[in-house]
Amino acid sequence: MDFLSILRVAIRALSRNKLRSSLTMLGIIIGVAAVIAMVGIGRGASEVTQQQIAAMGSNLLAVNSGGVNRGGMHTGAGQTKTLVTADMQAILREVPGVAAAAPVNGTSAQVVFEDNNWATQVTGTEPQYFDIRNWPMAEGSSFQNGDVESASNVVVIGQTVKRNLFPDGQNPIGQTMRISNLPFTVVGVLDAKGSSGMGGDQDDAVFVPITTLQKKITGQDWLRSIMVSATSQDMSNVVQDQITALLRDRHRIHSGEENDFNVRNLADLASFADQQSSLMTLLLASIAGVSLIVGGIGIMNIMLVSVTERTREIGIRMAIGAEEKDVQKQFLIEAVVLSLLGGVVGVFSGIGMALLITHTLKWPVSISGVAIAGAMLFSTLVGIFFGYYPAKRAARLDPIEALRFE
Repeated sequence: MDFLSILRVAIRALSRNKLRSSLTMLGIIIGVAAVIAMVGIGRGASEVTQQQIAAMGSNLLAVNSGGVNRGGMHTGAGQTKTLVTADMQAILREVPGVAAAAPVNGTSAQVVFEDNNWATQVTGTEPQYFDIRNWPMAEGSSFQNGDVESASNVVVIGQTVKRNLFPDGQNPIGQTMRISNLPFTVVGVLDAKGSSGMGGDQDDAVFVPITTLQKKITGQDWLRSIMVSATSQDMSNVVQDQITALLRDRHRIHSGEENDFNVRNLADLASFADQQSSLMTLLLASIAGVSLIVGGIGIMNIMLVSVTERTREIGIRMAIGAEEKDVQKQFLIEAVVLSLLGGVVGVFSGIGMALLITHTLKWPVSISGVAIAGAMLFSTLVGIFFGYYPAKRAARLDPIEALRFE
Protein backbone atom coordinates (compact mmCIF):
# COMPACT_ATOMS: atom_id res chain seq x y z
CA MET A 1 0.00 0.00 0.00
CA ASP A 2 1.22 3.51 -0.76
CA PHE A 3 1.41 6.25 1.86
CA LEU A 4 -1.82 7.99 0.84
CA SER A 5 -3.79 4.75 0.99
CA ILE A 6 -2.43 4.00 4.46
CA LEU A 7 -3.21 7.57 5.54
CA ARG A 8 -6.82 7.28 4.32
CA VAL A 9 -7.24 3.98 6.18
CA ALA A 10 -5.76 5.52 9.33
CA ILE A 11 -8.05 8.56 9.20
CA ARG A 12 -11.06 6.34 8.55
CA ALA A 13 -10.15 4.21 11.57
CA LEU A 14 -9.78 7.26 13.81
CA SER A 15 -13.04 8.81 12.61
CA ARG A 16 -14.98 5.68 13.60
CA ASN A 17 -14.63 6.70 17.24
CA LYS A 18 -14.49 10.48 17.21
CA LEU A 19 -15.06 11.00 20.94
CA ARG A 20 -12.23 8.66 21.95
CA SER A 21 -9.91 10.22 19.37
CA SER A 22 -10.78 13.70 20.64
CA LEU A 23 -10.16 12.75 24.26
CA THR A 24 -6.87 11.13 23.27
CA MET A 25 -5.75 14.36 21.62
CA LEU A 26 -6.68 16.41 24.70
CA GLY A 27 -3.32 15.90 26.41
CA ILE A 28 -1.43 17.04 23.30
CA ILE A 29 -3.79 20.02 22.88
CA ILE A 30 -3.24 21.16 26.47
CA GLY A 31 0.52 20.64 26.24
CA VAL A 32 0.98 22.55 22.97
CA ALA A 33 -1.38 25.36 24.06
CA ALA A 34 0.50 25.72 27.34
CA VAL A 35 3.87 25.85 25.56
CA ILE A 36 2.67 28.51 23.11
CA ALA A 37 1.09 30.63 25.85
CA MET A 38 4.00 30.28 28.32
CA VAL A 39 6.64 31.11 25.71
CA GLY A 40 4.49 34.05 24.55
CA ILE A 41 4.23 35.39 28.10
CA GLY A 42 7.96 34.96 28.68
CA ARG A 43 8.87 36.71 25.42
CA GLY A 44 6.39 39.51 26.11
CA ALA A 45 7.90 40.13 29.54
CA SER A 46 11.39 40.08 28.03
CA GLU A 47 10.49 42.62 25.34
CA VAL A 48 8.91 44.96 27.89
CA THR A 49 11.98 44.71 30.12
CA GLN A 50 14.28 45.49 27.19
CA GLN A 51 12.11 48.45 26.19
CA GLN A 52 12.16 49.78 29.75
CA ILE A 53 15.94 49.44 29.97
CA ALA A 54 16.38 51.05 26.54
CA ALA A 55 14.10 53.90 27.66
CA MET A 56 16.52 54.68 30.48
CA GLY A 57 18.97 55.98 27.89
CA SER A 58 21.35 54.89 25.15
CA ASN A 59 24.97 53.89 25.84
CA LEU A 60 24.28 54.72 29.46
CA LEU A 61 26.62 54.11 32.37
CA ALA A 62 25.80 54.88 35.97
CA VAL A 63 28.63 55.72 38.36
CA ASN A 64 27.29 55.19 41.87
CA SER A 65 28.86 55.91 45.20
CA GLY A 66 29.17 52.96 47.53
CA GLY A 67 30.78 49.57 47.45
CA VAL A 68 33.10 50.14 50.42
CA ASN A 69 33.57 47.30 52.86
CA ARG A 70 33.53 48.86 56.30
CA GLY A 71 33.58 46.78 59.45
CA GLY A 72 32.53 43.71 57.51
CA MET A 73 29.55 45.51 55.97
CA HIS A 74 29.41 46.10 52.21
CA THR A 75 27.63 49.40 51.58
CA GLY A 76 25.23 49.65 48.70
CA ALA A 77 25.03 52.12 45.83
CA GLY A 78 24.44 55.71 46.92
CA GLN A 79 25.12 54.96 50.59
CA THR A 80 28.47 56.70 50.88
CA LYS A 81 29.71 60.21 50.09
CA THR A 82 32.59 59.36 47.82
CA LEU A 83 31.50 61.10 44.61
CA VAL A 84 31.71 64.86 44.12
CA THR A 85 31.16 67.26 41.23
CA ALA A 86 34.92 67.36 40.58
CA ASP A 87 34.79 63.63 39.76
CA MET A 88 32.20 64.29 37.06
CA GLN A 89 34.26 67.14 35.64
CA ALA A 90 37.33 64.88 35.56
CA ILE A 91 35.35 62.18 33.72
CA LEU A 92 34.24 64.72 31.11
CA ARG A 93 37.76 66.11 30.78
CA GLU A 94 39.89 62.95 30.82
CA VAL A 95 37.81 60.07 29.39
CA PRO A 96 37.70 60.50 25.59
CA GLY A 97 34.79 58.11 24.97
CA VAL A 98 32.36 60.11 27.12
CA ALA A 99 29.76 62.09 25.16
CA ALA A 100 28.04 63.69 28.15
CA ALA A 101 27.79 63.42 31.93
CA ALA A 102 25.41 64.75 34.54
CA PRO A 103 25.50 64.73 38.34
CA VAL A 104 22.61 63.25 40.32
CA ASN A 105 21.58 63.63 43.92
CA GLY A 106 18.16 63.75 45.47
CA THR A 107 15.83 63.53 48.38
CA SER A 108 12.18 62.88 49.00
CA ALA A 109 10.03 65.92 49.72
CA GLN A 110 6.47 67.21 49.79
CA VAL A 111 5.60 69.34 46.77
CA VAL A 112 2.62 71.71 46.96
CA PHE A 113 0.53 73.72 44.50
CA GLU A 114 -2.45 75.60 45.94
CA ASP A 115 -4.50 72.98 47.83
CA ASN A 116 -2.82 69.99 46.21
CA ASN A 117 0.25 68.30 47.62
CA TRP A 118 2.21 65.23 46.71
CA ALA A 119 5.17 63.33 48.16
CA THR A 120 7.76 62.68 45.49
CA GLN A 121 11.46 62.45 44.72
CA VAL A 122 13.35 65.70 44.17
CA THR A 123 16.38 65.14 41.95
CA GLY A 124 19.15 67.68 41.47
CA THR A 125 21.02 67.53 38.18
CA GLU A 126 22.08 69.52 35.11
CA PRO A 127 20.30 70.03 31.75
CA GLN A 128 22.44 67.33 30.06
CA TYR A 129 20.70 64.73 32.23
CA PHE A 130 17.58 64.78 30.07
CA ASP A 131 19.58 64.22 26.85
CA ILE A 132 21.53 61.36 28.44
CA ARG A 133 18.27 59.73 29.52
CA ASN A 134 16.59 60.35 26.12
CA TRP A 135 13.84 62.12 28.01
CA PRO A 136 12.15 64.85 25.94
CA MET A 137 9.96 67.65 27.29
CA ALA A 138 6.22 67.39 26.73
CA GLU A 139 5.68 71.05 27.66
CA GLY A 140 7.98 73.99 28.25
CA SER A 141 11.74 73.42 28.37
CA SER A 142 14.48 72.21 30.65
CA PHE A 143 16.28 74.56 33.01
CA GLN A 144 19.52 75.97 31.57
CA ASN A 145 23.20 75.98 32.57
CA GLY A 146 22.69 79.55 33.79
CA ASP A 147 20.06 78.27 36.24
CA VAL A 148 22.64 75.78 37.57
CA GLU A 149 25.28 78.48 37.95
CA SER A 150 22.90 80.81 39.79
CA ALA A 151 21.10 78.07 41.79
CA SER A 152 17.72 79.26 40.48
CA ASN A 153 14.42 78.12 41.91
CA VAL A 154 13.16 76.46 38.73
CA VAL A 155 11.72 72.97 38.42
CA VAL A 156 10.89 70.39 35.76
CA ILE A 157 8.13 67.98 36.75
CA GLY A 158 7.16 64.45 35.67
CA GLN A 159 3.75 63.41 34.42
CA THR A 160 2.69 61.75 37.69
CA VAL A 161 3.46 64.93 39.63
CA LYS A 162 1.59 67.00 37.05
CA ARG A 163 -1.50 64.80 37.41
CA ASN A 164 -1.50 65.16 41.18
CA LEU A 165 -0.65 68.85 41.48
CA PHE A 166 -2.63 70.08 38.48
CA PRO A 167 -5.62 67.71 38.35
CA ASP A 168 -7.96 70.26 36.77
CA GLY A 169 -5.95 70.59 33.59
CA GLN A 170 -4.20 73.87 34.42
CA ASN A 171 -1.10 74.67 32.40
CA PRO A 172 1.79 74.09 34.85
CA ILE A 173 4.30 76.17 32.88
CA GLY A 174 5.00 79.41 34.72
CA GLN A 175 3.10 78.34 37.84
CA THR A 176 4.73 78.55 41.23
CA MET A 177 4.81 75.40 43.33
CA ARG A 178 6.53 74.82 46.64
CA ILE A 179 9.21 72.27 47.46
CA SER A 180 10.05 72.03 51.15
CA ASN A 181 8.28 75.38 51.58
CA LEU A 182 10.48 77.08 48.98
CA PRO A 183 8.82 78.60 45.89
CA PHE A 184 9.85 77.12 42.52
CA THR A 185 8.73 78.16 39.03
CA VAL A 186 7.69 75.28 36.76
CA VAL A 187 9.61 75.62 33.47
CA GLY A 188 8.98 72.21 31.90
CA VAL A 189 6.95 69.01 32.01
CA LEU A 190 8.66 65.80 30.96
CA ASP A 191 7.20 63.32 28.53
CA ALA A 192 5.79 60.13 30.08
CA LYS A 193 8.56 57.59 30.73
CA GLY A 194 6.62 54.80 32.44
CA SER A 195 7.96 52.31 34.93
CA SER A 196 11.65 51.58 35.23
CA GLY A 197 13.17 48.15 34.73
CA MET A 198 13.02 47.80 38.54
CA GLY A 199 9.29 48.58 38.61
CA GLY A 200 9.46 52.18 39.93
CA ASP A 201 7.44 55.05 38.45
CA GLN A 202 9.99 57.22 36.61
CA ASP A 203 7.36 59.94 36.10
CA ASP A 204 6.93 60.42 39.85
CA ALA A 205 9.78 62.93 40.21
CA VAL A 206 10.69 66.60 39.96
CA PHE A 207 14.07 67.93 38.81
CA VAL A 208 15.87 71.05 39.99
CA PRO A 209 19.38 72.40 39.30
CA ILE A 210 21.98 70.42 41.27
CA THR A 211 23.27 73.59 42.91
CA THR A 212 19.76 74.53 44.04
CA LEU A 213 19.33 71.13 45.66
CA GLN A 214 22.71 71.27 47.35
CA LYS A 215 22.48 74.85 48.63
CA LYS A 216 18.78 75.29 49.40
CA ILE A 217 17.18 71.87 50.00
CA THR A 218 19.61 69.23 51.28
CA GLY A 219 22.80 71.14 52.11
CA GLN A 220 24.80 68.17 50.77
CA ASP A 221 27.67 68.76 48.36
CA TRP A 222 28.30 65.12 47.45
CA LEU A 223 26.69 63.18 44.63
CA ARG A 224 24.66 60.00 44.77
CA SER A 225 25.64 59.11 41.21
CA ILE A 226 26.96 60.39 37.90
CA MET A 227 25.09 59.51 34.71
CA VAL A 228 27.43 59.06 31.76
CA SER A 229 26.66 58.60 28.07
CA ALA A 230 29.32 56.92 25.93
CA THR A 231 29.89 58.05 22.35
CA SER A 232 28.75 54.63 21.06
CA GLN A 233 27.54 51.24 22.27
CA ASP A 234 30.90 49.71 21.33
CA MET A 235 32.71 52.22 23.54
CA SER A 236 30.65 51.45 26.65
CA ASN A 237 32.95 48.78 28.05
CA VAL A 238 36.07 50.83 27.27
CA VAL A 239 34.58 53.90 28.94
CA GLN A 240 33.56 51.77 31.94
CA ASP A 241 37.18 50.62 32.41
CA GLN A 242 38.57 54.12 31.89
CA ILE A 243 36.19 55.67 34.43
CA THR A 244 37.06 52.96 36.95
CA ALA A 245 40.78 53.59 36.50
CA LEU A 246 40.33 57.37 36.71
CA LEU A 247 38.24 57.31 39.89
CA ARG A 248 40.53 54.79 41.60
CA ASP A 249 43.41 57.18 40.90
CA ARG A 250 41.45 60.25 42.08
CA HIS A 251 40.23 58.49 45.24
CA ARG A 252 43.74 57.14 45.95
CA ILE A 253 42.58 53.53 46.06
CA HIS A 254 45.61 51.24 46.14
CA SER A 255 46.01 47.91 44.38
CA GLY A 256 44.05 45.20 46.17
CA GLU A 257 41.66 47.67 47.82
CA GLU A 258 37.98 47.76 46.95
CA ASN A 259 36.43 50.57 44.97
CA ASP A 260 34.39 53.13 46.91
CA PHE A 261 32.15 53.43 43.85
CA ASN A 262 30.73 51.16 41.18
CA VAL A 263 30.22 51.67 37.46
CA ARG A 264 27.20 49.95 35.93
CA ASN A 265 26.91 49.48 32.21
CA LEU A 266 23.32 49.47 30.99
CA ALA A 267 24.23 47.05 28.20
CA ASP A 268 25.30 44.54 30.87
CA LEU A 269 22.01 45.12 32.71
CA ALA A 270 20.05 44.53 29.49
CA SER A 271 22.04 41.38 28.77
CA PHE A 272 21.46 40.09 32.31
CA ALA A 273 17.72 40.82 32.10
CA ASP A 274 17.57 39.04 28.73
CA GLN A 275 19.33 35.98 30.16
CA GLN A 276 16.95 35.86 33.12
CA SER A 277 13.90 36.19 30.86
CA SER A 278 15.18 33.46 28.52
CA LEU A 279 15.82 31.18 31.49
CA MET A 280 12.33 31.81 32.86
CA THR A 281 10.77 31.22 29.42
CA LEU A 282 12.67 27.93 29.06
CA LEU A 283 11.55 26.86 32.53
CA LEU A 284 7.89 27.66 31.80
CA ALA A 285 8.07 25.89 28.42
CA SER A 286 9.68 22.84 30.03
CA ILE A 287 6.93 22.62 32.64
CA ALA A 288 4.32 22.94 29.90
CA GLY A 289 6.20 20.32 27.85
CA VAL A 290 5.50 17.74 30.56
CA SER A 291 1.86 17.86 29.41
CA LEU A 292 3.01 16.72 25.98
CA ILE A 293 4.68 13.67 27.51
CA VAL A 294 1.48 12.90 29.42
CA GLY A 295 -0.45 13.31 26.17
CA GLY A 296 1.93 10.91 24.46
CA ILE A 297 1.35 8.28 27.13
CA GLY A 298 -2.38 8.69 26.52
CA ILE A 299 -1.86 8.07 22.82
CA MET A 300 0.14 4.92 23.52
CA ASN A 301 -2.55 3.63 25.86
CA ILE A 302 -5.36 4.21 23.35
CA MET A 303 -3.33 2.73 20.49
CA LEU A 304 -2.68 -0.44 22.52
CA VAL A 305 -6.41 -0.70 23.20
CA SER A 306 -7.06 -0.13 19.50
CA VAL A 307 -4.63 -2.93 18.51
CA THR A 308 -6.44 -5.33 20.85
CA GLU A 309 -9.88 -4.30 19.56
CA ARG A 310 -8.81 -4.64 15.92
CA THR A 311 -6.80 -7.84 16.19
CA ARG A 312 -9.22 -9.74 13.92
CA GLU A 313 -9.12 -6.85 11.39
CA ILE A 314 -5.32 -7.03 11.40
CA GLY A 315 -5.51 -10.78 10.79
CA ILE A 316 -7.81 -10.28 7.78
CA ARG A 317 -5.48 -7.61 6.31
CA MET A 318 -2.51 -9.91 6.63
CA ALA A 319 -4.49 -12.84 5.18
CA ILE A 320 -5.28 -10.86 2.00
CA GLY A 321 -1.68 -9.78 1.46
CA ALA A 322 -0.82 -6.90 3.80
CA GLU A 323 2.78 -7.04 4.97
CA GLU A 324 4.06 -6.37 8.49
CA LYS A 325 5.45 -2.99 7.44
CA ASP A 326 2.01 -1.94 6.08
CA VAL A 327 0.31 -2.75 9.40
CA GLN A 328 3.07 -1.02 11.32
CA LYS A 329 2.82 2.08 9.10
CA GLN A 330 -0.95 2.22 9.52
CA PHE A 331 -0.88 2.25 13.33
CA LEU A 332 2.13 4.54 13.44
CA ILE A 333 0.41 7.01 11.11
CA GLU A 334 -2.74 6.86 13.25
CA ALA A 335 -0.66 7.86 16.29
CA VAL A 336 1.10 10.66 14.40
CA VAL A 337 -2.20 11.95 12.98
CA LEU A 338 -3.64 12.07 16.50
CA SER A 339 -0.66 14.02 17.85
CA LEU A 340 -0.46 16.32 14.81
CA LEU A 341 -4.16 17.19 14.95
CA GLY A 342 -3.77 17.78 18.66
CA GLY A 343 -0.79 20.00 17.92
CA VAL A 344 -2.70 22.11 15.37
CA VAL A 345 -5.66 22.57 17.73
CA GLY A 346 -3.19 23.29 20.56
CA VAL A 347 -1.46 26.03 18.56
CA PHE A 348 -4.74 27.85 17.94
CA SER A 349 -5.78 27.31 21.57
CA GLY A 350 -2.43 28.68 22.76
CA ILE A 351 -2.76 31.79 20.59
CA GLY A 352 -6.31 32.23 21.91
CA MET A 353 -5.07 31.90 25.51
CA ALA A 354 -2.34 34.47 24.84
CA LEU A 355 -4.81 36.95 23.35
CA LEU A 356 -7.18 36.39 26.27
CA ILE A 357 -4.39 37.06 28.77
CA THR A 358 -3.40 40.21 26.89
CA HIS A 359 -6.98 41.45 26.76
CA THR A 360 -8.05 40.65 30.32
CA LEU A 361 -4.85 41.03 32.36
CA LYS A 362 -3.12 43.60 30.11
CA TRP A 363 -0.07 41.33 30.25
CA PRO A 364 2.24 41.70 27.22
CA VAL A 365 2.41 38.51 25.15
CA SER A 366 4.59 37.91 22.09
CA ILE A 367 3.72 34.89 19.94
CA SER A 368 6.83 33.16 18.62
CA GLY A 369 6.93 31.39 15.24
CA VAL A 370 9.85 29.34 16.54
CA ALA A 371 7.76 28.23 19.53
CA ILE A 372 4.90 27.18 17.22
CA ALA A 373 7.24 25.23 14.94
CA GLY A 374 8.99 23.68 17.95
CA ALA A 375 5.72 22.66 19.58
CA MET A 376 4.47 21.08 16.33
CA LEU A 377 7.76 19.23 15.83
CA PHE A 378 7.76 18.00 19.43
CA SER A 379 4.14 16.82 19.22
CA THR A 380 4.98 14.91 16.01
CA LEU A 381 7.96 13.26 17.71
CA VAL A 382 5.71 12.37 20.66
CA GLY A 383 3.32 10.65 18.22
CA ILE A 384 6.15 8.70 16.61
CA PHE A 385 7.77 7.75 19.92
CA PHE A 386 4.64 6.67 21.75
CA GLY A 387 3.00 5.15 18.65
CA TYR A 388 5.94 2.98 17.69
CA TYR A 389 5.45 0.25 20.28
CA PRO A 390 1.70 -0.33 19.62
CA ALA A 391 2.41 -0.29 15.86
CA LYS A 392 5.22 -2.82 16.26
CA ARG A 393 3.01 -5.00 18.42
CA ALA A 394 0.24 -4.94 15.80
CA ALA A 395 2.70 -5.81 13.00
CA ARG A 396 4.07 -8.82 14.88
CA LEU A 397 0.67 -10.51 15.38
CA ASP A 398 0.38 -14.02 14.00
CA PRO A 399 -2.23 -13.89 11.18
CA ILE A 400 -3.70 -17.28 12.18
CA GLU A 401 -4.00 -16.32 15.86
CA ALA A 402 -5.35 -12.90 14.89
CA LEU A 403 -8.09 -14.44 12.77
CA ARG A 404 -9.08 -16.72 15.68
CA PHE A 405 -9.25 -13.76 18.10
CA GLU A 406 -12.78 -13.12 19.42
